[in-house]
Amino acid sequence: MKTPLKTKKELLTINEVAELLGVHVETLRRWDNAGKLKAVRMGKYGHRRYRKADIQKLLNKKQL
Repeated sequence: MKTPLKTKKELLTINEVAELLGVHVETLRRWDNAGKLKAVRMGKYGHRRYRKADIQKLLNKKQL
């Protein structure tokens, strides 16, 4: 089975992660603020990006 994370990108946007996990972007922001799923901050405005490896781990747990 192909996983949706087979791209070469190492960081995913908050919208990409929300779609992959089936959650709202505000949920991801809350998880980041609570330390449950840490985001990497990018650019002048601190846009959140998520490590592909971290998201893959969550997806693997979800399949169990």
